[in-house]
Amino acid sequence: MRLLLYNVRYCSGHGGQFHLPWSGYLHRTARQLAQISVFVKTMAPDIVGLLEVDAGSYRSRRCNQAAMIAETLGHYHVYHSKYPDRSLARRLPVMGKQVNAFLCRDAIHARRFHFFRKGVKRLAIELELRNIVIFLVHLSLGYRTRHDQLSDLYTLVKTAKKPCIVAGDFNAFWGDHEIKLFLAATGLASACTSPQPSFPSWKPRRQLDFILHSPTIRITDFFMPQVTFSDHLPLICDFEIQRPEAEQKSSPAGKLTGK
Repeated sequence: MRLLLYNVRYCSGHGGQFHLPWSGYLHRTARQLAQISVFVKTMAPDIVGLLEVDAGSYRSRRCNQAAMIAETLGHYHVYHSKYPDRSLARRLPVMGKQVNAFLCRDAIHARRFHFFRKGVKRLAIELELRNIVIFLVHLSLGYRTRHDQLSDLYTLVKTAKKPCIVAGDFNAFWGDHEIKLFLAATGLASACTSPQPSFPSWKPRRQLDFILHSPTIRITDFFMPQVTFSDHLPLICDFEIQRPEAEQKSSPAGKLTGK
């Protein structure tokens, strides 16, 4: 299976001028959305995790970007606001339409929306397929809040009943050592075996985005296409799900399962 993780920055583009307060986030998005849709389709992913998606504000001409990309791929999709129900952000123009989303080729068995106890953006989407659970997260910019969210995420991972992937923008400004305790506690490993910065896309210096996986998931390929449709690079991970040991022994070839 192929997983593509991408913080698309609401398809509003990139560049230094976009980091002035709110400036880039208010741009119209049609051109960048078309480019990102074509790029994602070219990568032929089975599962797509999208962060910073516009679900229908004025900048996307009231169109849901997740639904439009999913239609291009022929995928199912689920999405939810990044902010809790009682959050002020849910009631503000533009911000109220800011979501994260999953797109999926296969039928979705279940989807659950969890919210961390602390932070402005608190959403963790849980996507359950036939033989895997995937969490999509976008952690806080604040160091202490981010680590409180990692504690909540630990609880979600440890209660998963199937092999697990955690993918998202961890905002780990201090690099991969920020998540070492989380990896040790959960038993997950990073699909990226050596540090690879993903931000900013035009001159990557920080490793903010990660794909983490259970030991029973074998990574067959991992790479970051060097495209600048957003301020983050996309992450692409090809993987196989190993059968339980007892099941492998009962199979003459002891093969790996795919979907």
